[in-house]
Amino acid sequence: MTQPSLRPQDVLVLVKLLSYRGRRPPMAQMGLELSISSSEVHAALKRLALSRLVSSDADENRPLLAAVEEFLVHGVKYAFPARRGEVTRGIPTSYAAPPLNKEIEPGSELPPVWPFPEGQHRGVSFEPLYKTAPAAALRDPIFYEMLALIDALREGRARERKLAEKELIERIRRQLHERPESPPAGSRR
Repeated sequence: MTQPSLRPQDVLVLVKLLSYRGRRPPMAQMGLELSISSSEVHAALKRLALSRLVSSDADENRPLLAAVEEFLVHGVKYAFPARRGEVTRGIPTSYAAPPLNKEIEPGSELPPVWPFPEGQHRGVSFEPLYKTAPAAALRDPIFYEMLALIDALREGRARERKLAEKELIERIRRQLHERPESPPAGSRR
């Protein structure tokens, strides 16, 4: 029996769960928002649960805070190393995207961008974690910022990584602690 291993789209599903503040919507909705099939979302949630990054399906697949922090800050860069390519048009990521672009002055080099035909910025291509990440990021600013922070951790310089780690941990904790209140007893969702 082979050991299931995480795939890049699993990280997208995990980050999307964080953007929902730990309340998982239907898998079909997640699939639409991530531009992947609901069966891919289901498989990703299973792998994330086996990896102990989210709770079991019966518990709404809530992200497990300590494990998620450790994996995103320290593990993603090894499991899914960054790859740069040629100059292209795309969407800024890493230090060139929010929120780090407010704290880090751009140098003379071209910024990292996810290749995207409708992108408005010219830069050095930075392969996204998964091919649908750029389109999904444009639909959700919270999701976009978290992916950009993860990219800074995947390849950034020491200062960029330190700032990205601080921001990402703050966002993870804020997202999970600002969960929407449960409906009053006896009411319907």
